[in-house]
Amino acid sequence: MSAEAPNSATEIATLPQALQGDEARIAAAIESLLFVAGRPLEQNELRKVLGISEEELQAGLHALARALEEQRRGLRLQRLGSQVQLVTAPENARYVAALLGLPLTAKLTPAALETLAVICYRQPITRAQIEAIRGVNSDRALASLIQHGLVAEVGRAPTVGHPALFATTPEFLQQFGLTSLDELPHIDGLPDVQRAVQALQERLPLGEGSAARGEQHEPRSETEKRTPSS
Repeated sequence: MSAEAPNSATEIATLPQALQGDEARIAAAIESLLFVAGRPLEQNELRKVLGISEEELQAGLHALARALEEQRRGLRLQRLGSQVQLVTAPENARYVAALLGLPLTAKLTPAALETLAVICYRQPITRAQIEAIRGVNSDRALASLIQHGLVAEVGRAPTVGHPALFATTPEFLQQFGLTSLDELPHIDGLPDVQRAVQALQERLPLGEGSAARGEQHEPRSETEKRTPSS
């Protein structure tokens, strides 16, 4: 009779011991787990499954990310907060889109791009905070970003009324060719709207019909017109 697969926590815990201290094997194991999962995984979950320390996990993640980029593989390691996942390399986006019959990137109005830029550099942020920075109602722009999957509600602010907090998503990173928010162009201090938009536009792939960059210049609605300064 063949041996049964391990089915207890004790048996599973004894399996990954050979990985400890072996950065290359840890990186390979992480790649396998992320490939099979097909979704973002918590780093703590990976660490527990592999039976390794936090230091070993971070070394393995760095090794995997480095190998994918240096070898110009078709995948990249994407980080968002405490989660990681495998995504397709941004330089291959046009081929993936062609295969799946999808638009290459989300088409955003200037108002939506402006709202996205504010969220990128101030997240998590409430709708009221976005509008205070932009000086204009942002309902339509925010709804568009949520519809495109670039922004999502991530919690509630610990203030009166507990308003919703919004932040960018893994889809945003993928659309803009980023593997983490750390790759956003650096801006000293708290950026104004136009500086944030300009920084975000630096990440837009040229000539690939990406968000905004002069596309879909819709006029502002009455609710999105700026209030004249006094």
